[in-house]
Amino acid sequence: MTMASRRGFLAGSAGVLGTAAALRPAPAEVLEPATEPFHGPHQAGIITRQQAHTYFAVFDLTAETREEVRALLQRWTDAADRLCAGAPADPADSDEALGMPPAHLTLTFGFGPGLFIKDAKDRYGLAAQRPAALVDLPVFTGDQLQPGRTGGDLSVQACADDPQTAFHAVRQLSRLAYGTAQLRWAQSGFVPALVGQTPRNLLGFKDGSNNPDRADAATMNAIVWAGDEGPAWMRGGSYMVARRIRIALEHWDRTPVSFQEQTVGRSKISGAPIGGKAEHDPENLAATDSDGNPIIEENAHVRLASAASSGARILRRGYSYNDGLNFTTERWPPWRQGMEYDSGLLFVAYQKDPRTGFVKMFERMAKFDMLNQFTTHTGGGIFACPPGIEKGQNVGQGLLF
Repeated sequence: MTMASRRGFLAGSAGVLGTAAALRPAPAEVLEPATEPFHGPHQAGIITRQQAHTYFAVFDLTAETREEVRALLQRWTDAADRLCAGAPADPADSDEALGMPPAHLTLTFGFGPGLFIKDAKDRYGLAAQRPAALVDLPVFTGDQLQPGRTGGDLSVQACADDPQTAFHAVRQLSRLAYGTAQLRWAQSGFVPALVGQTPRNLLGFKDGSNNPDRADAATMNAIVWAGDEGPAWMRGGSYMVARRIRIALEHWDRTPVSFQEQTVGRSKISGAPIGGKAEHDPENLAATDSDGNPIIEENAHVRLASAASSGARILRRGYSYNDGLNFTTERWPPWRQGMEYDSGLLFVAYQKDPRTGFVKMFERMAKFDMLNQFTTHTGGGIFACPPGIEKGQNVGQGLLF
């Protein structure tokens, strides 16, 4: 099915008032485009409006030669261009998304350290091109990273306003990688579809209130986009840190809201920092109560995460996840054993340099953040997301082409 015929099919089946009404086009000014551009100076899915669903997948390369890796990225580029436009990936598409809209699908590609050197081997002659900012993440206090959910050579984050659209895209890219790369780990996620509002995470708090303004180009250049400080092939790209963070929801749900607010450092309902009135009020980290105690606790999450405290700024683009249940032994009283939700946060952050972004911020948070009694980091990775491309170019253009 061609893109044109798919759009025609959608136009004829989307109405609920009968055939005549369904075929009658709506005024152009009320139709929101259902696609996000695949080409451009930066990859989509970074400063794009956050879609409601994600399917994040990480691959291990099995290719023996650089030429095989190059051919894979060519296949992925062609398929991603078509998928983001609402068309099948290729004639062998699995077709479970036929008739579905593209739902603002974006596909964001990343290169892990293993593309450049793995097991002390420069497999593809790219070791000299590894950016200094693409560091091996340190082992943080409290980490319980599972090897099967950590690391990887290539990453693909599919984001869309429909979960099947996002999964379908990754499924097609995985099929096209057969014989060259294989899935290592994956994580689906979701956020409330509340346009114009900061989404709430599973803790019930607004997540990302302190995000920098994505519409401010100067701010994005300062915080998100790589510049002349690194290799030419990464200019206009960004570095992504992903962390799978399990949250002990049962423990959290038995905790008084007042203590939850002390832990986070914000009002649960309004999202305002403690001592403030509105969500986007600046945190007053110097404010004290009548006894001289800080209004925002010394170990509160927002204090340790704030730029004023850590000196680091990042762009958060995280998603909640729910993977059912698993067995646990609690690390806190009453130290019960039993089933727990395997739920939490797929933390995703973009930055100009992880050494001055996530690593600098999280080194202190991992040791002192009051939220640590409720959270466990179980997986993740770091990836260099190259800049966007123009028509006729391929993902990783400056590195491999």
